[in-house]
Amino acid sequence: MNLFQPMPENRLAQFDSQEFSVNVLGEESPFQYAFETRLLPSGREQITIRMRSEAPARPPRVYLMWQFPQVDTHLLWHSACGHRRSIPPNWAAQGVHSKSSRNAPVLSLYSLSGENRLTFALADALNPAFLGAGVSEETGTIDCAVVLFTETTAPFTSYETSLYIDRRALPFHRVLADAAELWAGLGGYTPAPVPEHARLPMYSSWYSYHQVLDPAALEAECQLAKQLGMEAIIVDDGWQTTDNARGYAYCGDWEVTPEKFPDFKAHVARVHALGLKYVLWFSVPFVGVHSKAYERFQGMFLDPESATHGWHTLDPRFPQVREYLVELYKSFITRYDIDGFKLDFIDSFVLRPETEHSTGGGRDMDSLAEAVDRLLTDVTAALRALKPEVLIEFRQAYIGPVMRKYGNMLRAGDVPNDFHGNRIGTVDVRLLAAETAVHADMVMWHPADSVESAAMQLVHTLFAVPQVSVRLAEIPEAHRRMVAFYLRFWREQRDVLLDGTFLPEEPGALYPVVQAVTKTRHLAACYSGRLVDLKGDMPQEIFVVNGTLNEELVIHFSDDPGARKLEIWDCQGELLQELEMDFYAEPYMIAIPPAGVLKLTEIKA
Repeated sequence: MNLFQPMPENRLAQFDSQEFSVNVLGEESPFQYAFETRLLPSGREQITIRMRSEAPARPPRVYLMWQFPQVDTHLLWHSACGHRRSIPPNWAAQGVHSKSSRNAPVLSLYSLSGENRLTFALADALNPAFLGAGVSEETGTIDCAVVLFTETTAPFTSYETSLYIDRRALPFHRVLADAAELWAGLGGYTPAPVPEHARLPMYSSWYSYHQVLDPAALEAECQLAKQLGMEAIIVDDGWQTTDNARGYAYCGDWEVTPEKFPDFKAHVARVHALGLKYVLWFSVPFVGVHSKAYERFQGMFLDPESATHGWHTLDPRFPQVREYLVELYKSFITRYDIDGFKLDFIDSFVLRPETEHSTGGGRDMDSLAEAVDRLLTDVTAALRALKPEVLIEFRQAYIGPVMRKYGNMLRAGDVPNDFHGNRIGTVDVRLLAAETAVHADMVMWHPADSVESAAMQLVHTLFAVPQVSVRLAEIPEAHRRMVAFYLRFWREQRDVLLDGTFLPEEPGALYPVVQAVTKTRHLAACYSGRLVDLKGDMPQEIFVVNGTLNEELVIHFSDDPGARKLEIWDCQGELLQELEMDFYAEPYMIAIPPAGVLKLTEIKA
């Protein structure tokens, strides 16, 4: 079997689950292994894995491997799959590397229709692991594997975790939501509370200004942002340095540069006076060679001193590192009254072969995963003690169950001017986020673009909290009308968009239609093709948003909607059509302009 290289040849154990024969492979070690399987009332299978050693020892990599018949099983999903959903051959197997600060330990195999065929998830989301799958050419089966301890792990005498196997024939997004609920219910993974402002539109300075920041310009943008429906500003990289060449060589001291912000406290107060919250960016692990912190933390980096890119990564296993960062972030609340933190590059805490892995030399912890967990636990506890509703944003890929303990805003990864990628990213993050606020990557577009094309940036991220990053004073008036309309529409529909039953369709085709439903409202957005299939009972209000450049959509009703008031708006909020008509359980081709909105309201008899 060529699923993962190098493969250990030593079989540690073999056991039968409810449906599979599982081989356990690994190198010789002091550990004894025990396995227990049971069928849960939900229909999922739980495989408990126990390891014990008489004396503390570092565990070897442990491989749990089984085969699954590839019957009506066509596609694959995990939290790092991006645009690729096909199941590769086992000699090029795809999978997900997971640990506390990166991704989530779950992998789903499903049918072309999006129905689950096999989803497996690991209860331990803290320690490094790998979950993978690949097709065997010889047998037409899928080789599946879970690899424990893929990075050097602290010595222990006992360890226990569970692997959950889910074969229920449910929509794959339902199965993933159940996995998120499982983690949230485990001890140590309770998600952070979500403040109201984490669920409201925001302005970001990154794409609009990058590092060239000016307080007067930002305050002018804040005034416009508030008028258009935004409730916070995220000031990104550049406030801490006069160097505008990008990179992180000047990070680490985290002092507001007076050349750009002569009176930062007054600037924050002026933004507050405009009615906006203030969120500030920090690259958590990085210390640049031009900072005072570079000399202070010599010998406390995860990467070697010979690194040539101009900055280094702090090692949070040192208590001095953790204490420095905690006190630093606290000072920005006490000194400047900021409201939140964009804590970036958490996934850059990585052990390298040349990094010392043991305690000693000033380290008080051995496990990097546990040190990151401790750092963020201390940071968030300290910040919430000062501001209980402090905003904390994390970015894909550090969006897993451990990260939900600290971050109350999980943002899709960077996809500048790419509404297609933003749609995929936001839906993927939502699949495991449950009640945690999911944010779109900040949307941007060229000011010369058509208003309909620009509107796609917001239309394709409807099911996440919007962030906008264009220079609002410089875009055409039509674009501002569009932003105002869509942010108003989003806020009016927020309960169904964020809290309704979430129905992403055809994951293999990257979600061409996404719907959300409450008892009183049904909202669907079409992102590819022309067909929107509205299933189930027809509630009082139905909305269909045209996320394509087609001039019409085909709306199919599976149930009789009855007499309805029909209204159609363009992307700038102009009402184009208003009439009353009877609808039946059949398809209708309706002229909805690109980025336009259809509303059907029930007419009471």
